Amino acid sequence: MYRRILTYSVLIYILCGTVISPPNSLSRPMPADLQLAVHTDMEGPVSGYLVSEKLDGVRGFWDGRQMSSRSGRLIAIPSWFVDGFPTYPLDGELWMGRGTFEQMSSLARRKEPIDAEWRKVKFMVFDLPSHPGSFVERYTTASKNLHVGSEYLTLIEQKRLDNQHQLDIWFSEVVASGGEGLMLHKVSSLYVAGRNPNLIKLKPYYDAEARVIAYQAGKGKLQGVMGALLVENQQGVRFKLGTGFSMKERRNPPEIGSTVTYQYSGFTQKGTPRFARFLRVRPIE
Repeated sequence: MYRRILTYSVLIYILCGTVISPPNSLSRPMPADLQLAVHTDMEGPVSGYLVSEKLDGVRGFWDGRQMSSRSGRLIAIPSWFVDGFPTYPLDGELWMGRGTFEQMSSLARRKEPIDAEWRKVKFMVFDLPSHPGSFVERYTTASKNLHVGSEYLTLIEQKRLDNQHQLDIWFSEVVASGGEGLMLHKVSSLYVAGRNPNLIKLKPYYDAEARVIAYQAGKGKLQGVMGALLVENQQGVRFKLGTGFSMKERRNPPEIGSTVTYQYSGFTQKGTPRFARFLRVRPIE
């Protein structure tokens, strides 16, 4: 009940345009407080969702005073970057453009910000965590309040599509242009902590994480370097990752015990990821 009262108070401040610091209980979320998307089928027609492009950046949570990562680690950002940001919470993505995840990830992990690099970044907002309303209400509120204030703050556009055909066309266009895919937000969905079945990732391939258990030596042209990683995913399934590595990564493979992100397309009958390939080592947060 206390949290509900606080969230309504923050909403009143937002609607009135008043600059108010959020209550302390909302200012520093634990990682589990963030809403996470799922890979699942839609419930009902496409028209019941607002759809946006999925950005391959670094998840950022602005608590009204500072920026933190999905794990809760503070991100060092120049003061000028957040000048004009609101004093209520924002959930979004720190983004430098398509195909720049590695650069953005490296920048976000630095203890001291690099001004020249941060001028290439925008904080792309996709939700208002403290707003108690439905997603369409949260998006409407954000549209009214986030269009001014900072050149480094942008609200991600949400589109209402009429049918599956329109969704398929836009999805194909985004992927062909180097985008990751689409995000589907059910219009009636509330912001909830953890995995929300009403927030859906639509990607040509899915990605997940696994822990490195062992190495398999390379053969033939890969003689003398790592041939594959033996990994274990979050479901306890063990399998090999043998593709997606550069020669440099094969000579210096991810450490045993480290976590890697892999890409896959569905599952085999045995429950192992189909066409799994290495993407990157997950940064330590």
